[in-house]
Amino acid sequence: MSILPIVLYPDPVLRRTAEPLNGVDAETRQLAEDMLETMYDATGRGLAAPQIGLSKRLFVMDCDWKSGTPNPRVFIDPEILSASESLAINTEGCLSIPGVPALVARPDWVILRSLDLDGLEVTEMFSGFEAIAVQHELDHLNGRLCIDLMDPGARAAAEPLLERLGHE
Repeated sequence: MSILPIVLYPDPVLRRTAEPLNGVDAETRQLAEDMLETMYDATGRGLAAPQIGLSKRLFVMDCDWKSGTPNPRVFIDPEILSASESLAINTEGCLSIPGVPALVARPDWVILRSLDLDGLEVTEMFSGFEAIAVQHELDHLNGRLCIDLMDPGARAAAEPLLERLGHE
């Protein structure tokens, strides 16, 4: 396994729509392992392939490891099938935008379909923090960042921090 470098805002790969994997092979499994190791090393709860410079539709997540038993998850070619109309407002952080918290409103539950590491299709409902994480990571695969969902005033207030990231 390898710890991979995390791409930082405003790298253009973070704004691209990622390409489907259309299946699972040994290379995909190794990538998922490396991404999980990278996510844990960076003390994150999710990591999408664009965040390591790969425009592929894959993300990993573990919402439980900081508070208990690790529960590593891998999502390949994910898509949201359904989402609640009710929204939850939370502050999100992002490994690619360190030090810039984003107050974001998202559906409080989603139904997600993806492939697992065996190439099997899995459909699952997520709520609470897991729903937020799934949507945050899926946004990365679509070239969207949590800062894009901030209200205009909060985004304007965050601009100096974002500009600093662009010059590091």
